[in-house]
Amino acid sequence: MQNNFFRKVLKNGMTLIFEKRELPVVSVAIAVRNGGINETAEEKGISHFIEHMLYKGTPTRDAKKIAEEIEKNGGELNGFTDESVTAYWCKMPSKHLNIALEVLSDMVKNPLFDSKELEKERKVIFEEIKMRKDNPRIYVLDQIHGQLYEKPFGIPLIGTEKTMNSIDRKKILEKFKNVYTPNNMILAIVGNADFDKIVEFAEKNFGKEKKEILKPKILIKNEIETQTRKGIDQANLVLAYHAPLISDKKVYASLVLNTLMGGGMSSRLFSEIREKRNLAYSVKGESNINKDYSYNLVYVGTTKENVEPVKKLILQEFKKASKDITEKELNQVKEQLIGNYFISMEDSQVQLLNLLNCEVSESAEKFYEFEKNISLVKLADVKAFAKKVGESFSFFALTPKD
Repeated sequence: MQNNFFRKVLKNGMTLIFEKRELPVVSVAIAVRNGGINETAEEKGISHFIEHMLYKGTPTRDAKKIAEEIEKNGGELNGFTDESVTAYWCKMPSKHLNIALEVLSDMVKNPLFDSKELEKERKVIFEEIKMRKDNPRIYVLDQIHGQLYEKPFGIPLIGTEKTMNSIDRKKILEKFKNVYTPNNMILAIVGNADFDKIVEFAEKNFGKEKKEILKPKILIKNEIETQTRKGIDQANLVLAYHAPLISDKKVYASLVLNTLMGGGMSSRLFSEIREKRNLAYSVKGESNINKDYSYNLVYVGTTKENVEPVKKLILQEFKKASKDITEKELNQVKEQLIGNYFISMEDSQVQLLNLLNCEVSESAEKFYEFEKNISLVKLADVKAFAKKVGESFSFFALTPKD
């Protein structure tokens, strides 16, 4: 697959990444290396706000036309804002690649930021904030971030009602002009296309302006908190721990540990908490690995009475893992991770996001080294990380209020 991968940095600093495939489908994204990690406390949520506004129209396309040009040609259109990247993507029949490129480039270069649309979208985001708070599982996953990191990074990516009320059109325009320059952009494509033509399009349609993006200092911490709420029946909890940054090869040992403990129905915690003791329905591990921050977590949905027993059990299982993981078990987990890696590459849109996230974290080529890096993980390193979890972790729970 690596022989079909191409990467080029243009003179204006824009990065192009492309994986060639023969199927008549193409997934395309234009992304900017900017997200929650780049925001001050006062402007939290502005990157996500800008993402919403870029779908609201340009001088030549209103919101309806943007959607129609993609969807009426058989495509799907969407986008997302993460801590380190904001992306606008679509999946199209490959014969319509030019439409995808033209629409997405128009969006990221020429947004109107219409004042009326801006106020309407602000209300939409307020509803999204409420939705995230009303969903206990999403809420605890948002809150654990604040137990792991000091402000401003520890503030939820979506922002707060206070910050969202303070963000006006002037602030949005200033942020947009300082961030959406070619040197901060990535054009990523997976599918049946010609790389030379992609390069030609990018060189012709993007200027030369370069600006550096602000990045406030990230300060880690570990905190424990439990909140109660009326109107919910289930307790939701998260136990999280800091992991090595992506530049540290030992990060792969932490990924192995996360999969061993919470990676599916065969994981140690699923077996212990759900299958053996029937203490929960949902038990799941997740990883959030980046060049500037990294952490793993375990999420459990249980009863109020079982929050402390489950927390104790999680810590006991990590302590146990630090002593009794075998080479056979290690190799099984490696095979699981490598298998999941290959499965993730099947869909062009998922692969697009794989490469894009890898490019933001280090360089897209590194994605193809995953199998090798997992294969090199040592048992001693996995055990060492398991031992550290019990010594340093964050915890957040939301429980029903009597």
